[in-house]
Amino acid sequence: MGATGATGNALLHSLLALGAPVRALTRTPHTPIPGTAGIRQSVDVRYADANDPHSLHTAFKGADQLFLAMANSPEQVVLETRVIDIAAHAGIGHIVKISAPAAEPDSPVAISRGHHAVEEHLRARGLTHTILRPYAFMQNLLRLAPTVAEGVILGTAGDAPFNHIDCRDIGDVAATVLTRPHMAGGTYSLTGPEAVSHPEIAFRIGTLIGRQVRYVHLTPDELRDNLIHHAHMPAWLADHVTEIQRLAVTRPEAPDSTVTDILGRPPRTLDAFLREHRAVFDR
Repeated sequence: MGATGATGNALLHSLLALGAPVRALTRTPHTPIPGTAGIRQSVDVRYADANDPHSLHTAFKGADQLFLAMANSPEQVVLETRVIDIAAHAGIGHIVKISAPAAEPDSPVAISRGHHAVEEHLRARGLTHTILRPYAFMQNLLRLAPTVAEGVILGTAGDAPFNHIDCRDIGDVAATVLTRPHMAGGTYSLTGPEAVSHPEIAFRIGTLIGRQVRYVHLTPDELRDNLIHHAHMPAWLADHVTEIQRLAVTRPEAPDSTVTDILGRPPRTLDAFLREHRAVFDR
């Protein structure tokens, strides 16, 4: 599920590269799946919407495994538990779920508490399941472009380090788990090779594009208000971003070796990602 999303699309390409049979599920089946133009291997694209149970019953028919990645939202627990129940009814034997690093019942991050509830539902269903807990997506850094154009990056975490991971590495890990049965059933924390603070990210982007980009520290309330009124985020998402940044202050993040252990190669670096997307910031 989520074949047009950042992680789902990355996984689709990883599975295609392995020659694995794969069905791409999307709410817009008549819109081309990103990055599939010119690929010789045919992609089985099906309509599926978590708000449409009938579409899930149809889309899951004949499938052995399910990759479950849905955009964070206030409805996530309801939607993902519905997907899990229908997948179980359809006979799917293994679900790989994208979760969150702080997926705990008392997490200070509301979305993470929701991921914990979904994980618990998976366990209660008795399905074989694998949990992937990636940290911040490098791809989300591209959303900083509007403020970078003004010479600033805003945050409320000060010098706290953040783990970042390229979604393509998440896709490669998910593909490995889905195609190597002995890896099913684990819980894997996924990071890039280094934890980097917002002031350091501002410095690296500024160095890359040849002009100063500075970090501006805000209080949590100031950041939340800015995200709502200037970035036009819904309140729940502004809360989520603020909560994640405050969590990094109270629980300093550090990289681990899981991606390297699984893939046999180091994860992609932040510097390589920024160079690849320089044009997004250099406007």
